[in-house]
Amino acid sequence: MEKLIFALCALTSAACAALLLRSYLRTRFRLLLWSGLCFSGLTLNNALVVLDRIVLPDVDLSTWRLSVAFGAVLLLLCGLIVESRS
Repeated sequence: MEKLIFALCALTSAACAALLLRSYLRTRFRLLLWSGLCFSGLTLNNALVVLDRIVLPDVDLSTWRLSVAFGAVLLLLCGLIVESRS
């Protein structure tokens, strides 16, 4: 059951990223771009969770996972700051 949940989380974040980026390409509303990039990073984070917990259980990828998640959220935060100033 754990494998299914991790896979669904990765697929859901990938779908969100795809929908946000597709909407950005249609409307050119920059906040959609920042959100789409953030969800792309979160998709990578979820893929690392699958690798860490299922594929390579004896290897600790927690530092990489947290770094990617931090970078994704930081990217969204920077985007929000940039958009609030313009």
